[in-house]
Amino acid sequence: MTTPQFSDDWRPWAGERVRELGTGIAFSTRLPLRHAAAIGGAALAQAVWALPIAGVIVGVIGAVVYALAHRLGLPEWCAAALAVAATLAATGCLHEDGLADTADGFGGGDSRERKLDIMRDSRIGTYGVCALALSMLLRVGALASLGDPAPVAAALIAAHGAARAVLPLVMFFVPPARSDGLSFDVGKPQVTQTAVAAVIGVVVLVFGLGAAHAIAAVIVLAIIVALMATLSLRQIGGQTGDVLGAIEQIGEIAVLLVAVG
Repeated sequence: MTTPQFSDDWRPWAGERVRELGTGIAFSTRLPLRHAAAIGGAALAQAVWALPIAGVIVGVIGAVVYALAHRLGLPEWCAAALAVAATLAATGCLHEDGLADTADGFGGGDSRERKLDIMRDSRIGTYGVCALALSMLLRVGALASLGDPAPVAAALIAAHGAARAVLPLVMFFVPPARSDGLSFDVGKPQVTQTAVAAVIGVVVLVFGLGAAHAIAAVIVLAIIVALMATLSLRQIGGQTGDVLGAIEQIGEIAVLLVAVG
């Protein structure tokens, strides 16, 4: 991402950013976008800065569903479950799949090669089922405990935006574990894209949770990224798309729990 000079025509620069935004949203969601660029390694590498914006959109979808369910008089747990279900539908369970595969691979493999093979297998095992169940319970429970639609909306937007903002950081600092696959094709994002994603994530946290809770969430997310990066390096020698999905899920849960606190 390069900033145009004041003497240049800003329209081509803006057009590139819009295309990158469309790519980020198309990759992260199942929303129909007519003009989204083809999602390949090079296109996604330029669009990683837009991942937290895609997360904000997913959070808004969940917030709208929660507000409607709350308006209809449904109990908080039911409204929260429907809100989480809406986010799953919006993303096609993209990151949930990564969480399950990572749990199965890290928990069930006895060697680096075996762990990677398990993570690539489309079937889900016991570790994956337990990880998904725990993820659902924590997210639904956190939203239900917030109760009113306004704090739920703020928490959902903050959680989905910030959890995706850390993914470029992981890609920047942790090398791919495989010599193929989407993570390898995307490669190491540029400093600018990584920094922009991080800034957007912090802004979303501040507006959604307030300054004090935002600082706590940033600290927790930094710890999660450090721990997951270290674990991934030890387990499989780097990161994969599944690992990134798992980090998103853990980060999302962490931000929701901070919002509850």
